[in-house]
Amino acid sequence: MFLFSLTLPAQDDKDNEKGNIFKDAGDAAKMLLAKQKLYGGQYMAALATYREVEKNEPDNATVKYYIGLCHYSLGETEDARKVFEKALSLKDIKPETYFFLGKIYHRGGNIEDAIKNYTQFRSSNNGEKQFHTETSLYLSQCENAKNFMAKPLDVMVMNLGPTLNSIYDDKNPCISADGKKLVFTTRRPMTAGEAVDNEGDGKFFENIFSTEQDSVSLTWGAPHSLDSHVNTPAHDACTSISADGKQIFIYKNDINDKASWGGNVFVSKLMNGKWKKPESLGKPINTTFWEGGACVSPDGKKYYFTSERPGGFGGSDIWMVVRLSRKNWSEPVNLGPIVNSEHDEAGMFLAPDGKTLFFCSNGPKSMGGYDIMRSTFENGHWNEPVNLGYPINSPAKEGQLSLGANAQFAYLSSDRPGGMGESDLYKIDLKEFAILEKDGVKRSNSGISILRGTIREGFEGFGMADVEVSVHNKMGDLVANTTTNENGEYFFTLPGGDYLLEIKKKGYKDISESLTLTASNKETLVLEKGYLLKK
Repeated sequence: MFLFSLTLPAQDDKDNEKGNIFKDAGDAAKMLLAKQKLYGGQYMAALATYREVEKNEPDNATVKYYIGLCHYSLGETEDARKVFEKALSLKDIKPETYFFLGKIYHRGGNIEDAIKNYTQFRSSNNGEKQFHTETSLYLSQCENAKNFMAKPLDVMVMNLGPTLNSIYDDKNPCISADGKKLVFTTRRPMTAGEAVDNEGDGKFFENIFSTEQDSVSLTWGAPHSLDSHVNTPAHDACTSISADGKQIFIYKNDINDKASWGGNVFVSKLMNGKWKKPESLGKPINTTFWEGGACVSPDGKKYYFTSERPGGFGGSDIWMVVRLSRKNWSEPVNLGPIVNSEHDEAGMFLAPDGKTLFFCSNGPKSMGGYDIMRSTFENGHWNEPVNLGYPINSPAKEGQLSLGANAQFAYLSSDRPGGMGESDLYKIDLKEFAILEKDGVKRSNSGISILRGTIREGFEGFGMADVEVSVHNKMGDLVANTTTNENGEYFFTLPGGDYLLEIKKKGYKDISESLTLTASNKETLVLEKGYLLKK
């Protein structure tokens, strides 16, 4: 989940040092009160108090700095920039003013001015040590930005426009493998007079919206909110959709819901055309520590999730569990230091090929903020992640990326300049760039097809759960296997080729059938095969 957040250093009393003695004794008390609100995340209340002090102290650089910091914390970067720049024209400038101006220029793509302000802050003899440490990282990211922007990829990144985007925060686009269903998180109001997050940033709570693609025009329809038992009065954010489009994984953190305290992952399943009430994924995925999201492999056997539990390498790490049965899981395994860094990893998406993991990281490989990285599972391990480059990534903050089985288009969210609101949804044209190939070169017949169906009992029976379904190649090697879900459905994403499908259930006659899957680089081909099991 990508709520705007700001890490602040420990409080100090430096604001009453020389040059910051207030004319009105009451203003010093107000400054202390405002700082308590600021550090408590009550940014709007803090801003109002700082504005009161500003009336008596219009030329106080420290007051200006904190007003700019409130705007920055609220995501109002343009207002913050103006206030910080005004502060630089005054006396007794707080060095951190240069630091935050650097961050604003950095996110806006003004790399040279970002470097200038970061360098100015680093050359100061005081200022918060934490920010000095971060400055080294940001200067490194600025160099990455210069290098990537000098060699842009042959892709087109297009804002999805007013049909899907709003003036509010729209993010986390999650698409099904067939490319027909898209769910995303938004902070737009659903009804008039809707409540806002007064304990946080004063904005509307997050909700999950869905849209479907028109099969003829290939355009997205008007998005609609999911049912009220999915979208609650608190924050509800989608983190992924399963390849078959039948499960949505949701981040929840509601003080009124004990199951989601501290941040946990839930799943809502599509039954008879309606999304069910989300259920906690439970142990061992959820813990008393923060879990920020999850995604599932196309065959439903592996779950990848982010967590801040002990045993990681940074703040938020990517972990994996294997489903052993409908109710049992393996012990969680950290993906290790090759994938995870000492910084934060988040926003995962496992591609329909089942081996390419896209995720966001704000570490040293980023251009700034969170960038999208790609790692491929080969020879039993995850390869060194690579930055997808510009213009897929930008110096701003990118949210997670997802794509359908044909890999012709990808979707991501970003708060880069030029959007309609805060973070917007974008579509990436990949016709000239093979995003799943290491070298980015298109190859013939490299598309992925979908094989799906329902296993039933008898002539007109209901779907059968826990039926073993496996796929072998023409050499007889097992290439994929799964068990049917509670509705008797199975789902595979496979390269084009000849296969043998085998179906087994204790007490029933086995079924085997030879199949040929055709693949295309232009569209997602689907083969649907239903079977009846007999005793």
